Amino acid sequence: MADLIQPVRGMNDVLPADAPLWDRVEGAAAELFAAYGYQRVRLPVLERTELFSRSIGELTDIVSKEMYTFDDHGESVTMRPEATAGVVRAALGNGLLHNQQQKLWCSGPMFRREKPQKGRYRQFHQLSVEALGFAEPEIDAELIVLSARLWKTLGITSIKLELNSIGTLEARAGYKRVLTEYFGAHRDALDEDSVRRLERNPLRILDSKNPAMRALIDSAPLLDSYLDAESRAHFERVQQLLTDVGVSFQLNSRLVRGLDYYSRTVFEWVTDKLGAQATVCAGGRYDGLITQLGGRETPAVGFALGVERVVELARADGADGAERPADAFLVAAGDSARRFGFKAVEDLRNAVPGVRIGIGSPAAGFKAQLRRADKSGARFALIVGDDEVAAGRISVKPLRADEPQRLVSPAECADLLRAARSD
Repeated sequence: MADLIQPVRGMNDVLPADAPLWDRVEGAAAELFAAYGYQRVRLPVLERTELFSRSIGELTDIVSKEMYTFDDHGESVTMRPEATAGVVRAALGNGLLHNQQQKLWCSGPMFRREKPQKGRYRQFHQLSVEALGFAEPEIDAELIVLSARLWKTLGITSIKLELNSIGTLEARAGYKRVLTEYFGAHRDALDEDSVRRLERNPLRILDSKNPAMRALIDSAPLLDSYLDAESRAHFERVQQLLTDVGVSFQLNSRLVRGLDYYSRTVFEWVTDKLGAQATVCAGGRYDGLITQLGGRETPAVGFALGVERVVELARADGADGAERPADAFLVAAGDSARRFGFKAVEDLRNAVPGVRIGIGSPAAGFKAQLRRADKSGARFALIVGDDEVAAGRISVKPLRADEPQRLVSPAECADLLRAARSD
């Protein structure tokens, strides 16, 4: 026997036991996004590498270390590591921002060549929400409130919001000079990545996850001392709006986000239930990105959440990931009964939209099929034999209640299943 082919490292299967909770998370999110007026877009997995080097930043770990990039007949292409840049590219390339504002969302797999660990995979899935053309702090707050409402919908409680403002590019220029001077004076204490970032983007050093540098980073000058008045007013308004609707938050002056295109409001939803992978959802304002990618100066704000991490957190907080069992299960004995039962089940599906009826292996014996029906968790067994075929009826056997078996017409069977689903 040939050896089994193993999956690529960091690329995981989502098996039937886990799929229902994934469906619940993605379904709840899609419903909420639509309720807030966000429309779905679907983007290609493969993009030109330039899209990410220009948007995310060449000095980020994502671009410099983690992207799956390869040559495609002389053109450098990359499997998308995140979605925001692709959403902006699609909006610009298809004229969606010409005298327009857009509220968009997308979902799908992303790819980063990181060290695989729980909640952090090389293929992972994101839901990304983007508001393009909106400068008002109300939209920053709306996105945060939308994400808070999603946690409530999913029953997630072990999560908290961290909030900061990193100001405009102009305001950060002065702060970067101060950081360069501060970290330059402690150059010997910097790791290799931080030395590389020191000259071009010292702000990225604040995002370091190296515990050996924690004390040095904690003692660095604070960004909020260098915020411009407009960014400060914008941030205060965001905080007021969140307070007005009861969304609690914690200010974190060290929160800078890992991508270079952010400005002003940045936020993260974090938890202590997923080990080292504390961030579940993150985002902020990126007013300069659209210009970087060839468009006119356009404000924008958005967020992305990791589906794997949300699923794990929902499960940790007690979400029921079990799939709802079948409403009924067909047990057919004999060739003519199998044919009659097959048609009867399809007629019931037409008559009762959404009804779940299982069919095992009709060629198995009667007792084996009945055991399968009971094991499935179905509420009823729909039994068809020669007598039922001759009468044009179905025997309905309750499997979860001590009630007698009944011989009913197909219409009566549909009524029974309809009533059971509404209980």
